[in-house]
Amino acid sequence: MLRQVAVLLERENDTLHAKLQTLTAELARLRGDAAVTAQHELAFLKELLAQRERALFGPSSEQRPRPAAPAPPPAALPRRGHGPQAQPRLPRVDVVHELAPDDQTCAQCGGPLREMTGQTEDAEEITVVERRFVLVTHRRKKYRCACNGCVETAPGPLRLATRPDTRGCRYAPAVAVEIATGKYLDHLPLERQARIMRREGLTIDSQTLWDQIEALATVLTPTYEALRRHVLAAPVIGADETWWRVQHGDLNQRWWAWSVTCDDAVTYTILDSRSQHAAREVLDGYRGVVVADGYGAYEALGRAGPAITLAHCWAHVRRKFVEAEPHYPAPCAEIVDLIGQLYAVERSCPLPSPAAGGEDRADALALRARARTEQSAPIVQTIHAWAHQQRALPESALGKAIAYMLGLSRGLTRFLDDPRIPLDNNATERGLRGMVIGRKNHYGSRSQRGTEVAALFYSLIESAKLCGVEPKAYLLHATTAALRNPGTVTLPHDLLPAA
Repeated sequence: MLRQVAVLLERENDTLHAKLQTLTAELARLRGDAAVTAQHELAFLKELLAQRERALFGPSSEQRPRPAAPAPPPAALPRRGHGPQAQPRLPRVDVVHELAPDDQTCAQCGGPLREMTGQTEDAEEITVVERRFVLVTHRRKKYRCACNGCVETAPGPLRLATRPDTRGCRYAPAVAVEIATGKYLDHLPLERQARIMRREGLTIDSQTLWDQIEALATVLTPTYEALRRHVLAAPVIGADETWWRVQHGDLNQRWWAWSVTCDDAVTYTILDSRSQHAAREVLDGYRGVVVADGYGAYEALGRAGPAITLAHCWAHVRRKFVEAEPHYPAPCAEIVDLIGQLYAVERSCPLPSPAAGGEDRADALALRARARTEQSAPIVQTIHAWAHQQRALPESALGKAIAYMLGLSRGLTRFLDDPRIPLDNNATERGLRGMVIGRKNHYGSRSQRGTEVAALFYSLIESAKLCGVEPKAYLLHATTAALRNPGTVTLPHDLLPAA
């Protein structure tokens, strides 16, 4: 396949080179406006050639080269390396080392050595305690009355039901949580986990591992649904999507993972479509502000009714100009710097965390609204004036970037009127990283139920990470509560200490 792609690209490059030579010869004999048009066509062909080469061999990064900072004087050079890092979350174990009885003799006079009370030389060492699986036998005692009218059995441990017709399974809920976090947090495929567990003494196969996380997902479904309701109740949300592979036998389809994010939670829904209907199903009657890119499904929903107010992402606009900068360095550098000034204004008035008090957040929103009115609005006007002054071929990278920005100008300026709207949708894109890494490691799902389980665990785990809650501990806490009282909902932010 790579060989075929290379051959096709080589043929396309040959065609472009031939056209380039033709236009170069024609340019030599043209005068006036025709010469200017030919020059634009020539620049566009050079741009296409550079894009092909960069797609094959160039790095995929939006970072721009920065001017080199002056080197500090030799005396100010920082010390190389770093010292030991603090480990406040690790449990501490004290190990006391004593001299052997044969060594408790003075080397000078031969007298006995006595312990210096309270005097030690301390050194820290970080070691590893290996994970191990234990087979626990629960013996539930039975009790009966002398009248033989009542027999009671002591309650046993909480268990997951891997099938509807069973009361419990052989594996503890902690094992299911371990498997789920291994796959959806650490991106370990089930077959790889099974091999690791067999090395640790537990004989198990990947189908059994799937049975455990599928049963765990059934218990946590009310929590997942409550998390979706929590996100869709937020006044401002971000929306984005990425592809997800579904493989079943000979079936190999590209589905789509839709992400919806608020300040303290994110939920995912995996559907077989990227259409307007799928977007409507994901947003599920949402009424509020949706921050998204320029994808047409969101635009169609925004036009369909007044419920959704669509705001657009400045990071996507910047990305278009960064991609065009190698071919149009001067104008793109100017516009990227102007967009950078918008981000500088945002950094000067950050919002506190969602757990902060209402008064602190209200004051921060008022400060942001004032900064946007006084500083960001003139920058946006300068950006629009710059865009209308540019002259570029519509099919060139610069022309497409300008058309993209002007086509979304209404949504790009909504942040000026509402301080709750972020400047970009980067938080939603960051939330998709876990799914993208998992997709690369275990290649998606094998069934529709697999997509539902994946969406559930990614939602709970990524929401816990947003709240600063340890995901494995959160899943175990939520599972225990749901097993003790079926239907109990525990959201990640419920575990945060009260402000």
